[in-house]
Amino acid sequence: MKNKFFAIVSLLLFSCSNKEDGIKPTIGEVNESVYASGVIKSENQYTVFSTTNGILKKINVSVGQSISTGQSLFEIESEKAQLNTENALLTYQLSQNSNHYIQDKIAEMEMKVQSANDKLALDQSIYERNSRIKVYKVISEVDFEKVELAYKNSKINYESAKKQLSQLKAQLQNDQQRNNINLKINQKSQSDFNIKSAFSGQLFDVLVKEGTLISSQTPLAIIGQKDAFLLELEVDENDMVRVKLNQPIIVTMDSYKNQVFEAKVDKIYPIMDERSRTFKIEAHFVNTPEKLYPNLTAEANIIIQTKKNTITIPKEYLLKDDFVLINKTEKQKVKVGLSDYQKVEILEGLKPDEMIYKPQNEL
Repeated sequence: MKNKFFAIVSLLLFSCSNKEDGIKPTIGEVNESVYASGVIKSENQYTVFSTTNGILKKINVSVGQSISTGQSLFEIESEKAQLNTENALLTYQLSQNSNHYIQDKIAEMEMKVQSANDKLALDQSIYERNSRIKVYKVISEVDFEKVELAYKNSKINYESAKKQLSQLKAQLQNDQQRNNINLKINQKSQSDFNIKSAFSGQLFDVLVKEGTLISSQTPLAIIGQKDAFLLELEVDENDMVRVKLNQPIIVTMDSYKNQVFEAKVDKIYPIMDERSRTFKIEAHFVNTPEKLYPNLTAEANIIIQTKKNTITIPKEYLLKDDFVLINKTEKQKVKVGLSDYQKVEILEGLKPDEMIYKPQNEL
C-alpha cells in the first residue's frame, strides 16, 4: 500500500513538473485545412428496393455472401401476376393460331377489291366509248347519264373496297401487336416479383424478414464491392469553395485510434444538401487501412495549402487565440497565421529561441 501511494505521488509530481516545463517553438511546416466528417462506404454500394408491393415470400441469399449480376435475391408473392401472365399468353397464342382465319378474311377482302376493280374497268370503258359517240347523238342524254353514274359508282365502290382492305390489315396487325405487348408487360410485371441484383459484389446486410409486407419504399438489402472502399465526406458550405479535386486529406477513425491515413479528393457533388447545409465529396485512401467496413465513421482534414520553414507551436500552448505564456505567467501577444488540428503558425511576437509555457487555465 505504501509503495502504491508513493507511485501515485511520484506520478502527480511528474505530471506537475511536465506542465511547468516550457518548450521552444519549432521551425517546420503547417497545413491549412478544411474539416470534414463522414463514413466509409463500399465501392458501388447501393440499397436494394422493390419496384412492386407485396408479401416477401422468400429470401434467397445470406449476409456476407458474394453476389453476381442478375442473381435472384428476394421473391415476392406473385400468384395474381402469374395468372395475368398466363391469361395474356393464352390470348397471344390464340391470336397466333388464328392466322389461317385472318389470312382467309384478307383474301376474301382482296377478291372484293379485285371484283370492284374489274367492274370499274368495265364501266370506265363503257363510259369512255359512249362519251365519244355522244356527239353523234347515237345515245340519248338519259342513257348517257346512266352510264356516267354507273362509272362513278364503280369508282367509289373500288376506293371503298381498297380502304376496307387496308383497315382490315391494320386492325389485324394491331390486334397481334397489342396481344404481344400485353404479354410482355405481364411477363415484366411478374419478373418484378423476383428481385435481382443489379451489380456483382458482396451482400453486407439483409434488412427484412420473410413474411414482411414490403413496398417500393422499403429497403431490402445493402450490396457493394468487397475489399474496395471510399470515403464519403460532408463539407460545410462556408468551406466548400476552397475544396478542389486531388487535394490531399488527412483521415482519422475511431476504429484506428492514434493512426493517421492519407486520402485524396476524387469527386465533388455540385449541389448542397439544404437540410445539413453541407456538400458531399468522395475520396479514396492513398494508404488503405488493413480492414474496413461500410458505415465506419471518419474525420478528415482536407489540406488547402502547406507552408514550410515557419515558426509553429502546439495549439494547446495558445491562449485566447493570440497570446502565449512566457516566464510561466506573463502573457505575450502574438500574431497567428495558418493552423491545422495540431499546430499553429506564429507570424509575429515570438522568436524561435523563446521559451513558452502551456496555459493551466484562462489567465
